[in-house]
Amino acid sequence: MKQWDYLIVGSGLYGATFAYRARQAGRRCLVIDKRPHLGGNVYCEKVAGINVHKYGAHIFHTSDKRVWDFVNSLVPFNRYTNSPLANFKGRLYNLPFNMNTFCQMWGVTDPAAAQAKLEAQKAKAVAALKGREPANLEEQALTLVGRDIYETLIKEYTEKQWGRKCCDLPAFIIKRLPVRMVFDNNYFDDKYQGIPIGGYNKLTEGLLEGVETRLDTDFFHDRAYWESVAEKIVFTGQLDEFYDYCLGRLDWRTVTFETRIEDTPNYQGNAVINYTSHDVPYTRVIEHKHFEMFGREVYDCPQTVVSEEYSREYRPGMEPCYPVNDVRNNALADKYRAMADREEKVLFGGRLAEYKYYDMAPIVEKVLNLNNI
Repeated sequence: MKQWDYLIVGSGLYGATFAYRARQAGRRCLVIDKRPHLGGNVYCEKVAGINVHKYGAHIFHTSDKRVWDFVNSLVPFNRYTNSPLANFKGRLYNLPFNMNTFCQMWGVTDPAAAQAKLEAQKAKAVAALKGREPANLEEQALTLVGRDIYETLIKEYTEKQWGRKCCDLPAFIIKRLPVRMVFDNNYFDDKYQGIPIGGYNKLTEGLLEGVETRLDTDFFHDRAYWESVAEKIVFTGQLDEFYDYCLGRLDWRTVTFETRIEDTPNYQGNAVINYTSHDVPYTRVIEHKHFEMFGREVYDCPQTVVSEEYSREYRPGMEPCYPVNDVRNNALADKYRAMADREEKVLFGGRLAEYKYYDMAPIVEKVLNLNNI
């Protein structure tokens, strides 16, 4: 009989939620993480009294009441509503594309006028294709929202995100763009959204309460030992690394941050502002206090913390963030997934292990739906 029922590699949301469910089922679990902290990319660092989202903005949102009730049973969530702005060469636009956006861009104030403007531009884009399907992201976006929205709010921002020209990116990346004919700046359509009161570390602590954890512990530094200590492994790291890159490396995009303290209580008046032009090197600026401080609370804290976010090509040693969903990588990932499906004692879960981008709520939902833990 081995020491543990489950060795869980990685303490991010998938690993921590699995550990919670396994402990509830009476299983013996050990969670290891190569980082010096728990929580994976939802980890928060306290700076100047503010919970800083160390790996980028994380907003929990879902329409699944079971998921919402579950996370709130561990830590109550606040009423934060995601309403990002876009800055294009000094001009601000509301996101997602809604009547405020169209008013800012064209001066229109009624839905019929905005719809007519959109349809006219979309028709030009469709006519230019001469009956064929869009061949790349640029052509696809133009057929969805027209040239003005595309060139102001999509083109250069997307090229900064992916490090590639839009005409070189596949069309399926942007098959759908939200367009709303109402003055509503709420980015998400989900029924529930918010931030854990006290930060995401509170959620991680609730999930891992009573579970043994070890930090600064890399599974691959002594793989044979770690594979010997448990009946089964839950692996949340990089899928191709698990197989020693035997079929080749999967590509990723990563992000880096330049974070600083500003001696002002309110730097930009919003949690997230995207910078959509090439003349600004970062993709967005995050002001962390606005995730948890509202109204007069903002001014009760005399300083603020801001992070400039830069999108970069992944290199070994960096933190992989976003899978590159092109033809090559999707085909390679399918081959690795086929290998993973044949494993009897290893469960692969999460964005790294599945080579798939996930929001937080679907990760929790996926683990809650697992049978026979």
